Amino acid sequence: MSTNLFDLTGKVALVTGASRGIGEHIAKLLAENGAHVIVSSRKIDGCQAVVDQIIAAGGSAQAIACHIGEMEQIESIFKQISTEHGKLDILVNNAAANPYFGHVLDTDLLAFQKTVDVNIRGYFFMSTIGAKLMKENGGGAIVNVASINGIIPGDYQGIYSITKAAVISMTKTFAKECAQFNIRVNALLPGGTDTKFASTLVNNPKILEQLMHHVPMKRVAQPEEMAGTVLYLVSNASSYTTGTAINVDGGYLIG
Repeated sequence: MSTNLFDLTGKVALVTGASRGIGEHIAKLLAENGAHVIVSSRKIDGCQAVVDQIIAAGGSAQAIACHIGEMEQIESIFKQISTEHGKLDILVNNAAANPYFGHVLDTDLLAFQKTVDVNIRGYFFMSTIGAKLMKENGGGAIVNVASINGIIPGDYQGIYSITKAAVISMTKTFAKECAQFNIRVNALLPGGTDTKFASTLVNNPKILEQLMHHVPMKRVAQPEEMAGTVLYLVSNASSYTTGTAINVDGGYLIG
């Protein structure tokens, strides 16, 4: 038995939204620590590029496209994982949607529906189907990537913030009900991070200045700075940790 608490050798991990940004770095770090990583997002080309880098670095990975806003695709990816691997040890729900930036009163139905379909319904059914597969094989670990916006709503990010608050609640619910199956469920709450997904915020000088006023570390995060917390949460290092939401925000929530 390995004495390295972070050793993931023999584990099968699925990371959504892993073709770039935070998800990409999570996938690479899990592979670096021994997991076979299924790199997933809507477009297969981006996933395969990450897989190629993992394999070139000596890791094990494969690409499977999945849009978590589509139920058929969710069912399909888990069917493929079950057929090819017979188990799932780790699930990182990272894919997210944030199509609308503006006053909450002006949120239209299309933006509302897309955000809810991915960030709530997608996370929920990825977790239910994934947890059933984990249950069959003695347990596992789920990490939901939420946001500090789930604690303090972001300006002009109303529906996104609402869905991320729901993800935090969802994390606690799954943790409470799935502990009996040896399934741990936790959440990562990133602060402002320099990714394409967050470019509307970090590339806007006025918004960035306002954000930095509340961040004691006085900078945004790099996406790789989120990966270590996820490694902790899916490894034996956190074997008695479930139902938590860990802020990785440069101190924003205390600022």
